[in-house]
Amino acid sequence: MSRVAVAGGTGAVGRLVVERLGAAGHEPVVLSRSAGVDVLRGPRAALVTALEGCDAVVDVLGPTGPAAQTAAGSRAFFRTTTTALLTAGREAGVGHHVALSIVGAARVDAGYYAGKALQERLLTTRREGGWTLLRTTQFHEFAPALAALGSLQVPRGPRGGDPQLVLVPEFVCQPVAAAEVADELVALALHEPQGAVPDLAGPRVEVMADLVRRWLLAGGSGARVVQVPLPGGFGAGLRRGLALPGPWARLGRQTFAEWLTTRS
Repeated sequence: MSRVAVAGGTGAVGRLVVERLGAAGHEPVVLSRSAGVDVLRGPRAALVTALEGCDAVVDVLGPTGPAAQTAAGSRAFFRTTTTALLTAGREAGVGHHVALSIVGAARVDAGYYAGKALQERLLTTRREGGWTLLRTTQFHEFAPALAALGSLQVPRGPRGGDPQLVLVPEFVCQPVAAAEVADELVALALHEPQGAVPDLAGPRVEVMADLVRRWLLAGGSGARVVQVPLPGGFGAGLRRGLALPGPWARLGRQTFAEWLTTRS
C-alpha cells in the first residue's frame, strides 16, 4: 500500500484521484483548505507534517476567480503553491512529485497558461527528488464551466429572466475525460518518476463554442452562444490551435458526445 498526498483533492480531478487511490487499497491524503492544509497561504510546517510518510504527491491545484485568468495572477499562484509543495516534500522525504499541466502551456505562456508554464519550469529544473509531468488538454467538464461563466442575464420583466446569451472564448480544443486523467495520474504516482510523459488528449478535435452549445441544449436551454476572440497572446494562441496536442500525444477513449450522454 502506498500513501499518496493529493494537493487539490477536493477539485474536479483531485476528488477522482482520491477515490481511485482509496478503491485500489492505497491511502490518499487530501491537501486542501477544507482538510486543514492550505498550500497557498498556510504555514510550511503544517504542510510538511501532512506530507510525512507519503510516497508521492499529486499536484492538481488550480486558482479560482478572475485574477487567476491573468498572467500575473496565475504565475503568482503557481509560483507559491509549486514552491511550497516541492520544498515541503523535500523536507518530508517525499520521493515523487507528480504535476498536472496543460498541453500548449509553454507555447502560449500568457493568461492562465503563463502560470502553468511557470509551474512546469519550476518542476523540470528541480535538483532534488524525482518528478513526473503530465500535460493534458481541457476536460469535457470545461464546457459547462464556461457556460456558467459566460452567461448574461437578459431581463424579462419584473421577475427578471434566464441567461439568454452565453459568451465563449474562440478556440479549438481536443477535450479529454477528467476520469481518464485521474486514472493516469494514479498510475503515474504509483510508479517510479518518469519526467515529462507523453501528452494525454481526447479523441476528437472540437470547437469550444459548439461544446457549450451542445451542453446547454442537453439541459433544455436555448441560450444563444457567441464566440468571442480573447485579446493578446493568450487569445491568439488559442485561436491558432496552440492548445492542441502534437502527433505524439496519447488519445483518450471517451468523446464529448459520450460524456454528455452520461450527464443527461
